[in-house]
Amino acid sequence: MVTKKVKKTVKPAKKTVRNASSSDAGKEIKEIAKEVVSEKNSFPGKYFYGLGKRKTAVAQVRIYPASSSNIEIIVNGKEIEKYLTIARHQDLAKSPFAVAGKEGGFSVSAKIFGGGISSQAEALRLGISRALIKFDESLRRVLKSSGFLTRDSRIVERKKPGKKKARRSPQWAKR
Repeated sequence: MVTKKVKKTVKPAKKTVRNASSSDAGKEIKEIAKEVVSEKNSFPGKYFYGLGKRKTAVAQVRIYPASSSNIEIIVNGKEIEKYLTIARHQDLAKSPFAVAGKEGGFSVSAKIFGGGISSQAEALRLGISRALIKFDESLRRVLKSSGFLTRDSRIVERKKPGKKKARRSPQWAKR
């Protein structure tokens, strides 16, 4: 029996822009591209990376040592006060700096996706904590004792067949 190897070729998808003929659409695309480029270069220089997860939220965090005395946190292109509107979540995200005694001198850039607001705040906290450890290994003991390096791995339980939800059975009637 002879087997033939078949090569599968993947054709690149054509990128089309709707209403490309209008000058307004072209200008908007150029403006968005400029914003993305400026966002990438908003904190030039060496950075320390940390990945934080909580439920289905994932936070990719970069911390940049800065000369200023305050902490600037940018999340998905917005300031933290505009992204995490609840003060409790803002404090939760900034808490690794307070515990480590590094309240000033850092700029943080983070991309967060998935999950809800609370999960995203906790994922951001874990990502900042891991990045701080890469910055200074001696901070591990302080952050570990505060519980900032523990990944909360609880996720939603899957639905089983014959059940209404993960464990909820259908209502039973005797007659």
